[in-house]
Amino acid sequence: MKIHMVAAIVVLIGCFFYDLTKIELIAVTYAITMVLICEMLNTAIESTIDATTNYYHPLAKIAKNVAAGAVLISAINSVFVGYMVFGDKLKPFTFEMMKKIKNSNPDMVFLILVIVVIVTIIVKAVFGEGTPLKGGMPSGHSTIGFSIATTIALITEEPISIGLAYILALIIAQSRVDSEVHSAFEVIVGAIFGSLLTLLIFELFW
Repeated sequence: MKIHMVAAIVVLIGCFFYDLTKIELIAVTYAITMVLICEMLNTAIESTIDATTNYYHPLAKIAKNVAAGAVLISAINSVFVGYMVFGDKLKPFTFEMMKKIKNSNPDMVFLILVIVVIVTIIVKAVFGEGTPLKGGMPSGHSTIGFSIATTIALITEEPISIGLAYILALIIAQSRVDSEVHSAFEVIVGAIFGSLLTLLIFELFW
């Protein structure tokens, strides 16, 4: 639910910057509402099953899987709606940013990494959890890993390189959860934060 709420806030803020028609605004709000409703129903179903069943039951598994599947379908639908509504509106911005990236100085990759590291340490200090180099919100390893992967995706047109970069970033993120240094939520926030921060830096300075 936390992840869905953050995504919903970002999308709704984005609506202020584009001249959406009433139909487009209805589609966006409907998609957001459906995801939140499905997530709430999923939580209610899981809580009810956990409260009434203290042993493994195949029907309980089916109920939980179907409820989780409803959330997944609603989330996929929201991505499709977002693409249909914002796709054409973001094309000029995307083409301009890619043009600047292709013509930029290669040294900026190192500078971007330094900026991402500094900002991540500041954010971790603000949340006051863990230490600047271990634990806390967000996951620093996940942030840096996805920042590098996003940078690679922006400066190359090789799909294999892009795919491998994100696979390595996912492995880094997963390792932080497996080692119990970070929760899954902290890792996901780090991945989103690193990717968006990298895009923002590219747009602001290049």
